[in-house]
Amino acid sequence: MAHASKKPLLILGGGLIGLSLAHALAHKGRSVEVLSKRRNEAAGFVAAGMLAPHAEGLKGNLLRLGQLSLKQIPKWVEKIEADSGISCGLRQCGIVVPFLNIEDRDIYPTSSLGESLNHKELNEQIPGIHSQWQSGILFKKDGQIDNRRRLMRALEKACVGLGVRFQEGIEVLEILNNKKVFEGVYIRTAEGQIQSLPANEAILCSGAWSNYLLNALPVFPVKGQMFSIQGPKDVLKRILFGPGTYLVPREDGLIVVGATTEKHAGFEEGLTPYGQSQLQAGLNSLLPIASSWPRMERWWGFRPCTPDEGPILGQSSLKGLWLATGHHRNGVLLSAITAELLAKSICKESLSAEENSLLQAFNWNRFQSQ
Repeated sequence: MAHASKKPLLILGGGLIGLSLAHALAHKGRSVEVLSKRRNEAAGFVAAGMLAPHAEGLKGNLLRLGQLSLKQIPKWVEKIEADSGISCGLRQCGIVVPFLNIEDRDIYPTSSLGESLNHKELNEQIPGIHSQWQSGILFKKDGQIDNRRRLMRALEKACVGLGVRFQEGIEVLEILNNKKVFEGVYIRTAEGQIQSLPANEAILCSGAWSNYLLNALPVFPVKGQMFSIQGPKDVLKRILFGPGTYLVPREDGLIVVGATTEKHAGFEEGLTPYGQSQLQAGLNSLLPIASSWPRMERWWGFRPCTPDEGPILGQSSLKGLWLATGHHRNGVLLSAITAELLAKSICKESLSAEENSLLQAFNWNRFQSQ
């Protein structure tokens, strides 16, 4: 179904959220153009790919949003895989959250949604876990997707196949508007030329950089460092989600170890000895046997955070400009529901009562009264 507007809808940001939106809108017949400065900077490339609304201990509307997305992910991934021919590595492997004592376990926000494990059961689920952990919770519905090596590539290929245009190396400098109506953007091309790009509609999904374009958005970066180790295949069957450190095992035995939470690092690039030693200490405290396994890769990225750690979704204060940013630690989990809610809203399709209430809950203006 071709859309009446000749100008393409602009996606301002080529990360996981931007690609998910481009894919969903292209499926609905919209003409879409993705503008990105450096796609490899996107949080979607650096995240561990956990699908963990329960293991993360999410609460309230954020838990509802996460659960709704988790339910949609298998079909969403199926579509991406069909369009791209690339397997995304989706696995409902379950996640184990360990605790030092039973009291801590029982007051965990989502404890009633998982399966309680005693000391013996915890050791059966995670052979080799450090002896300090006395109990745990198993969240069987939670899982993972191989975002870094597979999902991002699959989405790029699927989007290209659906006719989405990509402009890489483009820095969006300013949003143009007239009387609260979005009119386009000023851009700097890879060659350094400054141009205006007229458009009637756009989605701002520039992750941790979103505030540069719309100052009213309280989005700021929280830096995270990670590394991966190569373990024996199937040595770890579940994700192990400890306090401050988690281990995410891929099918080939690679284990992603993450992630630091550096709220005051700003956009400071690079690995730090302090961050890397924090991760090493976390690994030692969770799975001592893994301490000697070979290191494969080390990297870092910037999570887009908001004051309440929830995303910003829906219409902005400018007619024609939509928002999908601030996903913090849950960008991979929330990409499916974000794409669904925004694509339906932009194409004026009807939303369910729950979808409407969630869009209201995560509207940008919730911060206005704070």
